[in-house]
Amino acid sequence: MQNQKEKNKDPDVESDENLTEEEWNELVLEAQREALQKQPETEVKKHPYRWIIYLIAVVLASSTFAGLLQIYSIPAIDFLRTSTALSKQPDIAAYKEAVVVVVTEDGKGTGFAISDDGFILTNRHVIEDNESITVVFPEAGRFTASLVNTYPAIDLAVLKIDGENLPYLPLSRNAELAKDESITFIGNPLSFKGIANEGTIIAPTQLKDWTDEVIMIKAPVYRGNSGSPVLNNNGEVIGVIFATLDDETYGKVGLFVPIDLYFSYQ
Repeated sequence: MQNQKEKNKDPDVESDENLTEEEWNELVLEAQREALQKQPETEVKKHPYRWIIYLIAVVLASSTFAGLLQIYSIPAIDFLRTSTALSKQPDIAAYKEAVVVVVTEDGKGTGFAISDDGFILTNRHVIEDNESITVVFPEAGRFTASLVNTYPAIDLAVLKIDGENLPYLPLSRNAELAKDESITFIGNPLSFKGIANEGTIIAPTQLKDWTDEVIMIKAPVYRGNSGSPVLNNNGEVIGVIFATLDDETYGKVGLFVPIDLYFSYQ
């Protein structure tokens, strides 16, 4: 069985933790160009020099300002608006309490509690090859985590912290994943924390070197969303986001591991 690092060599599949700075800036600029094309013609005529100046500023910017491009990019503004609206819903606000930041020597990702006594589910690639792992709850605080188990075939890992009465998310068993079904997911993309967003299920897909099918979703999945729980309308976890894919039919899509696979590999 090949490990997850080997699987991520598939040129069509992008782990959100493995994008280079150049690739990420290109994604941001592409989104900005698309947004410019969608603006009304009258607005462009009204400000004929604004975008020229802006593009020159982008070209001249050094890597020091790469984070600013991420934070203030058009897609970032869009998903912040969506998250703000969703987070006003009491159920979404409650779900967010169980979603954690997973901190390692290599960076940060997302995970979520699956029990009130401190079991955490995340992606294997988020914690792989790291000796120090910390998880941070929005309200419950910071904990040192230990690695309990990994499932390389489906890129999942289970962590454990010393805690009790922690907020957690229930896992769906035998989840029905219907085309166009609406979903919600919560994670820590682009250096933000606790961002709620929404999307729809597209279809299953078979990745190269994977035995099991994963699910494509139409949703704004960005770097840092690895390990984000995907929730159905009942507030149950139906999957875990782990990557994005350039699909020939649907374009750029998010990918999640169905939670039923977690149960089947235990």
